[in-house]
Amino acid sequence: MPPRPDLTLTPAGPALAPRYRELPRPLPTHPYLRLFARPGTRAFTVGNLIARLPMGMFGVSAVIMIAAAYGSYALAGAVTATGLAVGSVTSPLIARLVDRYGQARIAVPAAAYAVLGHLVLLLCVHERAPVWALFVTTAVTATTPNTGGMSRARWAHLLRNDPDLLHTANSFEQAADELCYMLGPVLAAVLCSALFPEAGTLAADALLLCGVLLFAAQRSTEPPVAPRSSAGSPLRAPGMAPLLAVFLATGAVFGSMEVVTLAYVDGPVAGPVLALQAAGSCAAGLLYGRARRAARLHTCLGAMAVLMTVPLFAASTGSLLALAVGLLVAGTATAPTMVTGMGLIQRLTPAAQLNEGMTLAVTALLAGIAAGSAGGGWAADHAPFASFGFLLPVTAAASALALCAATGAGRRAPG
Repeated sequence: MPPRPDLTLTPAGPALAPRYRELPRPLPTHPYLRLFARPGTRAFTVGNLIARLPMGMFGVSAVIMIAAAYGSYALAGAVTATGLAVGSVTSPLIARLVDRYGQARIAVPAAAYAVLGHLVLLLCVHERAPVWALFVTTAVTATTPNTGGMSRARWAHLLRNDPDLLHTANSFEQAADELCYMLGPVLAAVLCSALFPEAGTLAADALLLCGVLLFAAQRSTEPPVAPRSSAGSPLRAPGMAPLLAVFLATGAVFGSMEVVTLAYVDGPVAGPVLALQAAGSCAAGLLYGRARRAARLHTCLGAMAVLMTVPLFAASTGSLLALAVGLLVAGTATAPTMVTGMGLIQRLTPAAQLNEGMTLAVTALLAGIAAGSAGGGWAADHAPFASFGFLLPVTAAASALALCAATGAGRRAPG
């Protein structure tokens, strides 16, 4: 279509030489191209991915670093568990501050304080400080901001009038989560083994700080700070508590599957085999994002409960290849379930408390992962047969489905 002439008026009448103005270009038809055609979205996404990659690195790096210095994996696991437990309390509080004062004003100092804590922990480990110092340092510096939640909040603000494209954005974010948790541990293990035990922590700190600074610098896409709400915690929103209970049970699926798989494989290929579950979820998330709308939560949970039986049957054959394929297949249920659940969280949470609401969902998920990991460890030590532990993810998925059906989780979500 030819450009339209723009006859600019002057005091003497129409300008002698008409100026031509280009018509706005139509948005691409592919949903992901449409997503990143919006101004500023690529920049904040790159920064957020850089900041999110260390989330899969810190735990592995700390375990390797502490175990190398103190010769105890039990101590390393206890220290990292302490940080996770304290973070489950501090993360919603930090998210509340983000909602009240803005992402840039809170995320940058929170990330800087967390990086400082990691460096102090590194020095304590390097100097063989007393054990109590490791726990104290980890506890008082658990302030890493929920960068994934802040990115989802930006999408929710930018696409508040386009639910179909918001579904695509949530699917992309879940795929990004899976990719970071798939690559992060591998990168940390390579750095710690190829260079020195502290290398993983140093690299993760650098990535976190640089990524948060880049993300926070993109002010044009940052959600505006809403007036202080008198609604109280998002926990009071109708339907929120049952949905968080479903997230808790879903987290137990992931935690138990990770531990029982590592115990079953018990070797250097355990990590790559387990990563196939994240790979399946990442691929499913990208495909799910091309669908026009999200499925029902109970449908996704039902699919997860069925697909979690595949690794159980594969492990019973004793074939490592069969287990690898089974994990890849089972992983395809993860992203659709999480995308649908996070979409419900966004719809249930008041706009002024969106970061806090999504962080509560992540906290419930992490609590479930911790419980599932503990159950998986017990099953690995006391299993009557090798594949027994794979019953736990099946049971947890069935429990999540039962909770969803019994409480009607998600049915009160508007829209």
